[in-house]
Amino acid sequence: MSRVGLRPITIPAGVEVTADGNVVKVKGPKGELSATIGSDISIKVEDGTLRVSRPNDTRENRSQHGLANSLIRNMVEGVTNGYEKKLNIVGVGYSAAKQGNKLVLKLGYSHPIELTDPEGITTDAPDANTIVVKGIDKALVGNYAADIRAWRKPEPYKGKGILYEGEIIRKKEGKSAAAGA
Repeated sequence: MSRVGLRPITIPAGVEVTADGNVVKVKGPKGELSATIGSDISIKVEDGTLRVSRPNDTRENRSQHGLANSLIRNMVEGVTNGYEKKLNIVGVGYSAAKQGNKLVLKLGYSHPIELTDPEGITTDAPDANTIVVKGIDKALVGNYAADIRAWRKPEPYKGKGILYEGEIIRKKEGKSAAAGA
């Protein structure tokens, strides 16, 4: 039994949820999102709450039940508050700057890396060592933050690279000089 799927979703004031077949649209103060859910999953909106239900307990319906609930919950959260990921740049000479809708990264390569913000995502570089990725779609924000991080993943010997805020890199000990003697 999916416990995630059974949780009712509270719809805040100013948010409008419509279900047309298996397409769910959520409209709020920050924007509009839509998602396609499993065809057997049904959605009922009543008294400011939304409930997701499944017709039977087959393996497919059980997995789609919790997924649909989580997707709708994330859409409601996104159109009301939005999502944000912070990245920290660690390393001598590494920096980030914002130029229009482009994020310019200097990460020790022979050239700066210019990344254009995708539609629905905004980036900000409040200082040279911090990048903030914002948007209403949780998956897009997480994917774009991961794309930025992939340019210079943190390495365990010096601790340099692009880290998520709060991420801790366990440092490894390097080679010792007396190992071969």
